Formats: sequence, structure tokens, C-alpha cells
Amino acid sequence: MVHARAGQPTAPEDLIDVARLVTAYYTLHPDPEVPGQRVAFGTSGHRGSALETAFNEDHIAATTQAICEYRAAQGVTGPLFLGADTHALSEPARATALEVLAANGVTVLLDEADGYTPTPAVSHAILAHNRTAAPAERADGIVVTPSHNPPADGGFKYNPPHGGPAGSDATGWIQDRANELIAAGLTGVRRIPYARALTAPTTHRYDFLGRYVDDLPSVLDLDAVRAAGLRIGADPLGGASVAYWGRIAETHRLDLTVVNPLTDPTWRFMTLDWDGKVRMDCSSPYAMASLIGRRNEYAISTGNDADADRHGIVTPDGGLMNPNHYLAVAIDYLYRHRTDWPAEAAVGKTLVSSSMIDRVAADLKRELVEVPVGFKWFVDGLLSGAVAFGGEESAGASFLRRDGSVWTTDKDGILLALLASEITAVTGRTPSAYYTELTGRFGAPAYARVDAPADRAQKALLAKLSADRVRADRLAGEPITAILTEAPGNGAAIGGLKVCTENAWFAARPSGTEDVYKIYAESFQGAEHLAQVQDEARELVAGVLRPV
Repeated sequence: MVHARAGQPTAPEDLIDVARLVTAYYTLHPDPEVPGQRVAFGTSGHRGSALETAFNEDHIAATTQAICEYRAAQGVTGPLFLGADTHALSEPARATALEVLAANGVTVLLDEADGYTPTPAVSHAILAHNRTAAPAERADGIVVTPSHNPPADGGFKYNPPHGGPAGSDATGWIQDRANELIAAGLTGVRRIPYARALTAPTTHRYDFLGRYVDDLPSVLDLDAVRAAGLRIGADPLGGASVAYWGRIAETHRLDLTVVNPLTDPTWRFMTLDWDGKVRMDCSSPYAMASLIGRRNEYAISTGNDADADRHGIVTPDGGLMNPNHYLAVAIDYLYRHRTDWPAEAAVGKTLVSSSMIDRVAADLKRELVEVPVGFKWFVDGLLSGAVAFGGEESAGASFLRRDGSVWTTDKDGILLALLASEITAVTGRTPSAYYTELTGRFGAPAYARVDAPADRAQKALLAKLSADRVRADRLAGEPITAILTEAPGNGAAIGGLKVCTENAWFAARPSGTEDVYKIYAESFQGAEHLAQVQDEARELVAGVLRPV
């Protein structure tokens, strides 16, 4: 249910008490016997709030020590790029991490201006270093960010030398070792005071901002954007990209306005998300209400989340684009205009992304690689050039440079936001108008995500479900064509179920934080058929979750 104040400006009672939050970070200590207070790496690292004893100094000290031990075991002896976003807990956690990294003799590269560091800038830096580094001198990175999560949250994620999100082998080892260290009262954690860590011989500075911004013409046609004279509005939503957009405008001489140049750990300038919470979700029309209201001032308006790995695209004619719609447009445009991309490079999508992408890929005569949820599944393909574009339904994507080499192996919201201006400049139409043309060729799908209740045992069963538990042969009036518990693109377990027909599909996946499972569904036969798909999906999943 949508909150009564969704899309409205924040009020004083909506804002966090930053002093109380930071105090909790330093004074509350996790109980390793309480599951919610343990280190737990999801698809984007460990996240939680210090107020709930889920993201505190002990967690970060232990996790950083575990990363030091992991990288040493993997033979990673090069520098570690350390970045952080604008959340209130990010700076304390960055300081804790540096104290442990320095004590372990790890060479650390911090932003040269003590600025905020977007996730894609860290991935870009890792890959730039490793392009010429000897195997023994490979770099890796840490980004302190909970992405678009509310202001009271903190997040901590590790990017290995491939530059993208760490795989489950790495995160599982780091998580388990961190919890061992916490249970041992942090015995085994090496650490020196922050002042010493800052001046340690292993601590150095790096120009994340300049190197990223200066390299953008290698991946985007910014000459076309400048020549078209497009008026662009960019809203960092108070996140880490705030200084990047101004530098992009200056360096590449674009008519680009930073709509909101402010940062504030309470995010008091935001509008409330669908549930009445402050959340920097640039794919939400409620969180993006202010920018949507100004859409007629710019040819293209864009937003990013706090670490700038997600994108939101606003056009005068269409408002905020559905992320699935924009992914389809981006794929169709790029594969038709990047003539130096590998001829066999595939299109990558997560299995809960729109089937419009499937139809676009087929029309382009490109292989479609459908993977489980999580950007880590695109890393190898982007590195090798086997996948030229990887995207997921939650407004995260990246793609190759214009010459077909790797740009980033993590999501890049700045890149995808700028691409919207290139598309408009080159084609003469907005991405939303472009999508309308695609629907004229391939049909107009209806897509939605809803939640259904499930207890812990039911969620565990759904996560490990086998396809033979599904007895149905029809869905919403159509024969079922596929029942998937493994992703067709790589055979990896999807942690749930996907059921497909010729014109519709649904996927069910357990929530990692709530007693619900998520139902993603889509139909090319309209909203009423979509509702029928959702109803039958609930019945089907309820049936397979009953005890045998």
C-alpha cells in the first residue's frame, strides 16, 4: 500500500538523528548469537543500521580484517582503492577500514580531495590499474555504501581485481571469517589509530574524479551531445556523484545543470518513497518527484542513487522511465550504433528483467544471456567482451567502451544517465519516444512486482526448489513453456522459480530481509492478463511450498 505522503517533501519527524546514529556505530556491539547482528553479505555486500546493531564498528573492523586475509590468500598485493558515499555511517566506516588496512600493511588509495566516491569510479580505477599491472600487483577495492537504502543504513562491499561485485565464494569466506573475529572479541584484528593510518607510508591519494570524467569519451559520444546543444538536468539525489556532474559539464562543455548540488546525511531535500521512508531510489517516481516536476525544463533529466550505480531517466514526454523500458532502449540503440563492438558479443539481462529485452535481442540477432539476480554474473562477460551490455531490472547496467574493451564491471549509473543524452542527440528522439517505437514493433508489456507472505521455512524451501515440484501445465490460459530454477544463461541456481509462457512469465524469489517472497511478473497481453498471472502465480507457489 502506498503511503499517504509518498512523493511529498520530508518533514522534521522523517529525519534521522545523525549524532545518535554515529554514537550507536561506536558504542553498540553485536551479539554473534543473534542472526540479525552478524555480518551477512547479500548481492551487494553487508548492510544494516547501527541503531539495530547490524552495522557497527565491530562489523567493519572484522570485515576489513577478513578482506585483508582473503586478498593475501589470493595473492593480491597491489593497492586497494577505498571509496565511500554520502550516508552518515560511511565516513566512520571508511575511517575504521583504513585503520585496519594500514595496520595490515595494505597500500590504500583514497580520493585525493577527500571527496565522495561513486561505485563505478572505484571499478573504473581497479580496471585501469590492472590493465598494465603485473599479476602480483593486481588491485582491488572496497566501497562503503548501502546504495539507495535509507539514511540510517550503512553498507560495505568488496570488489576483487576483476573490478565488479565479489562472487559468493569470496563473500562467503569473508563473511564467515568476520563473524569468527567478532565472536572472538576482535582478537586477531590488527588496527592502528586513524591519525597514524592517514599518514602511514602505505596510504596514498588517487584522482578518482578526474580519471573517470576524462575517460568518458572512450565509452560515450559526448561530441554528439555537445553538438546537439541539449539542455540536461542531473540530480545526484545527495549522493556521491555530486561533484562528478559538475566536472562532466565543465570538462566536456555540456549544457548540464546540477539540479541539486546539496549533500546532507539526513537527506532532508528528498521526497518520501512509496512507503513513507526516505530512500534515494532513482527508479521510484515518489523519490524522484521533484525532478519529475521539473521535466519540462530539460531535454533530458537524470538521477542517481547514493553511490551512483543506479540510474533514473526523466523525459519531457514520458516522465520517469520504467527501468525495464530504458534497458530495452539502451540495448537496441547501442548494438546498432557501436560498430566496433565484437560481432558475437551477447546481451546480458537478469531473469526478472523484461522480456522486451529478449525480443530486442532476437531482432538484433544477438545471443541473450539470462542470469540470476546480481550484477556479479555479468563480470566475466564484460571483462572478456563476450557480453557487451549487462543490465538488471533495478536500474543497474554497464556496457563496453566504444572500441569493445571493458569500461566497468560494476553498475554505472552515471554512464547510463549520460547515454540517455547521447540517444536523444543522435536519434533526435527521447528514450521514452524510442521505447514507444519498440512497443509498436514488439508489443507493449505490462510488468509489476508484488510481495506475498512466507515464513523462514517457506523461504528456504523456495530458494532451493526443484522444477519437478511444479505440477501445473498452464498459466493464465497459456501453456507453460519453461519452468526454471536455474538461469538459462549460465546454469546458476536462481534461488527461486521462474515460469514462462509464450506471452507472459512470473518469477518468485524469497526476500532476504522480510517474511515475504517477491513475485515479478510480466504479460504482453495487457494489465488484466498480468493480474491473472499474478493471482495464479500466488496459487502455484503456495502449492509447491506446502509440505510434501
